[in-house]
Amino acid sequence: MNTNTTGRNNVFNVTRFTKLLLDIAFVCAIITWLALPALIHFYGNYSSFFARYFLVMWLLFASAGAFTISIIAELRKMFATVLADDCFVYSNVTSLRRMGLYAFLISGITCIRLFLYLSPAAIIVIITFFVAGMFSRVLAQVFEKAVSYKTENDLTI
Repeated sequence: MNTNTTGRNNVFNVTRFTKLLLDIAFVCAIITWLALPALIHFYGNYSSFFARYFLVMWLLFASAGAFTISIIAELRKMFATVLADDCFVYSNVTSLRRMGLYAFLISGITCIRLFLYLSPAAIIVIITFFVAGMFSRVLAQVFEKAVSYKTENDLTI
Protein backbone atom coordinates (compact mmCIF):
# COMPACT_ATOMS: atom_id res chain seq x y z
CA MET A 1 0.00 0.00 0.00
CA ASN A 2 1.30 3.44 -0.91
CA THR A 3 1.49 5.43 2.35
CA ASN A 4 1.97 8.68 0.50
CA THR A 5 -1.46 8.34 -1.12
CA THR A 6 -3.02 7.26 2.17
CA GLY A 7 -1.49 10.25 3.98
CA ARG A 8 -2.75 12.60 1.29
CA ASN A 9 -6.24 11.09 1.54
CA ASN A 10 -6.22 11.56 5.33
CA VAL A 11 -5.26 15.21 4.93
CA PHE A 12 -7.94 15.62 2.27
CA ASN A 13 -10.54 14.04 4.57
CA VAL A 14 -9.55 16.29 7.48
CA THR A 15 -9.76 19.29 5.18
CA ARG A 16 -13.19 18.27 3.90
CA PHE A 17 -14.38 17.68 7.48
CA THR A 18 -13.08 21.11 8.51
CA LYS A 19 -14.85 22.66 5.52
CA LEU A 20 -18.08 20.93 6.63
CA LEU A 21 -17.65 22.35 10.14
CA LEU A 22 -17.12 25.82 8.64
CA ASP A 23 -20.27 25.43 6.55
CA ILE A 24 -22.25 24.45 9.66
CA ALA A 25 -20.72 27.34 11.65
CA PHE A 26 -21.62 29.73 8.82
CA VAL A 27 -25.28 28.67 8.85
CA CYS A 28 -25.44 28.71 12.67
CA ALA A 29 -23.84 32.16 12.79
CA ILE A 30 -26.37 33.56 10.33
CA ILE A 31 -29.28 32.04 12.27
CA THR A 32 -27.90 33.42 15.54
CA TRP A 33 -27.33 36.84 13.95
CA LEU A 34 -30.92 36.90 12.67
CA ALA A 35 -32.23 35.80 16.09
CA LEU A 36 -30.11 38.38 17.93
CA PRO A 37 -32.96 40.80 18.73
CA ALA A 38 -35.00 37.99 20.29
CA LEU A 39 -31.97 36.62 22.15
CA ILE A 40 -31.07 40.03 23.61
CA HIS A 41 -34.70 40.64 24.54
CA PHE A 42 -34.83 37.23 26.25
CA TYR A 43 -31.60 37.92 28.15
CA GLY A 44 -33.07 41.29 29.13
CA ASN A 45 -35.47 39.32 31.34
CA TYR A 46 -32.45 38.34 33.46
CA SER A 47 -30.29 41.44 33.08
CA SER A 48 -31.85 44.86 33.52
CA PHE A 49 -28.84 46.36 31.72
CA PHE A 50 -29.62 44.44 28.52
CA ALA A 51 -33.30 45.39 28.82
CA ARG A 52 -32.48 49.08 29.34
CA TYR A 53 -29.81 49.28 26.60
CA PHE A 54 -31.39 46.87 24.13
CA LEU A 55 -30.67 48.96 21.01
CA VAL A 56 -27.05 49.70 21.92
CA MET A 57 -26.36 46.06 22.78
CA TRP A 58 -28.06 44.91 19.58
CA LEU A 59 -25.95 47.32 17.48
CA LEU A 60 -22.71 46.16 19.11
CA PHE A 61 -23.49 42.45 18.92
CA ALA A 62 -24.97 42.70 15.42
CA SER A 63 -21.94 44.52 14.03
CA ALA A 64 -19.48 42.13 15.71
CA GLY A 65 -21.61 39.22 14.50
CA ALA A 66 -21.60 40.52 10.93
CA PHE A 67 -17.80 40.67 10.98
CA THR A 68 -17.68 37.17 12.47
CA ILE A 69 -19.87 35.89 9.64
CA SER A 70 -17.56 37.67 7.20
CA ILE A 71 -14.52 35.90 8.70
CA ILE A 72 -16.22 32.53 8.31
CA ALA A 73 -17.16 33.39 4.72
CA GLU A 74 -13.52 34.24 3.93
CA LEU A 75 -12.37 30.97 5.54
CA ARG A 76 -14.87 29.05 3.42
CA LYS A 77 -13.47 30.70 0.27
CA MET A 78 -9.95 29.78 1.32
CA PHE A 79 -10.91 26.17 2.02
CA ALA A 80 -12.35 25.92 -1.49
CA THR A 81 -8.87 26.68 -2.86
CA VAL A 82 -7.32 24.11 -0.51
CA LEU A 83 -9.78 21.45 -1.72
CA ALA A 84 -8.93 22.43 -5.32
CA ASP A 85 -5.25 21.88 -4.40
CA ASP A 86 -4.43 25.47 -5.39
CA CYS A 87 -4.13 27.39 -2.13
CA PHE A 88 -1.27 29.73 -3.03
CA VAL A 89 -3.37 32.24 -4.93
CA TYR A 90 -3.75 35.97 -4.48
CA SER A 91 -7.41 35.65 -3.47
CA ASN A 92 -6.25 33.92 -0.27
CA VAL A 93 -3.93 36.84 0.47
CA THR A 94 -6.93 39.15 0.11
CA SER A 95 -9.04 36.89 2.32
CA LEU A 96 -6.37 36.85 5.04
CA ARG A 97 -6.08 40.64 4.94
CA ARG A 98 -9.86 40.99 5.21
CA MET A 99 -10.02 38.50 8.08
CA GLY A 100 -7.34 40.50 9.89
CA LEU A 101 -9.31 43.70 9.44
CA TYR A 102 -12.56 42.04 10.56
CA ALA A 103 -10.82 40.60 13.65
CA PHE A 104 -9.45 44.04 14.58
CA LEU A 105 -12.92 45.54 14.13
CA ILE A 106 -14.47 42.88 16.38
CA SER A 107 -11.79 43.62 18.97
CA GLY A 108 -12.55 47.35 18.71
CA ILE A 109 -16.31 46.87 18.95
CA THR A 110 -15.81 44.73 22.03
CA CYS A 111 -13.60 47.47 23.54
CA ILE A 112 -16.53 49.87 23.12
CA ARG A 113 -18.73 47.36 24.90
CA LEU A 114 -16.36 47.42 27.90
CA PHE A 115 -17.45 50.99 28.59
CA LEU A 116 -21.04 49.81 28.84
CA TYR A 117 -20.79 46.33 30.27
CA LEU A 118 -17.56 45.06 31.79
CA SER A 119 -17.03 41.31 31.77
CA PRO A 120 -14.02 39.00 31.79
CA ALA A 121 -15.34 37.31 28.66
CA ALA A 122 -15.21 40.62 26.77
CA ILE A 123 -11.54 41.05 27.66
CA ILE A 124 -10.82 37.54 26.39
CA VAL A 125 -12.67 38.32 23.14
CA ILE A 126 -10.65 41.52 22.70
CA ILE A 127 -7.32 39.77 23.19
CA THR A 128 -8.29 36.74 21.09
CA PHE A 129 -9.50 38.74 18.10
CA PHE A 130 -6.59 41.17 18.31
CA VAL A 131 -4.11 38.27 18.20
CA ALA A 132 -6.14 36.62 15.40
CA GLY A 133 -6.00 39.89 13.47
CA MET A 134 -2.24 40.10 13.86
CA PHE A 135 -1.86 36.44 12.90
CA SER A 136 -4.01 36.94 9.78
CA ARG A 137 -1.98 39.94 8.69
CA VAL A 138 1.30 38.04 9.10
CA LEU A 139 -0.11 35.02 7.25
CA ALA A 140 -1.25 37.33 4.45
CA GLN A 141 2.35 38.48 4.02
CA VAL A 142 3.60 34.89 4.04
CA PHE A 143 0.99 33.85 1.47
CA GLU A 144 1.76 36.89 -0.68
CA LYS A 145 5.43 35.87 -0.78
CA ALA A 146 4.47 32.25 -1.55
CA VAL A 147 2.18 33.38 -4.38
CA SER A 148 5.00 35.54 -5.73
CA TYR A 149 7.44 32.60 -5.66
CA LYS A 150 4.85 30.30 -7.23
CA THR A 151 4.11 32.77 -10.02
CA GLU A 152 7.80 33.27 -10.67
CA ASN A 153 8.34 29.50 -10.70
CA ASP A 154 5.39 28.95 -13.07
CA LEU A 155 6.80 31.55 -15.47
CA THR A 156 10.21 29.84 -15.37
CA ILE A 157 8.72 26.52 -16.44
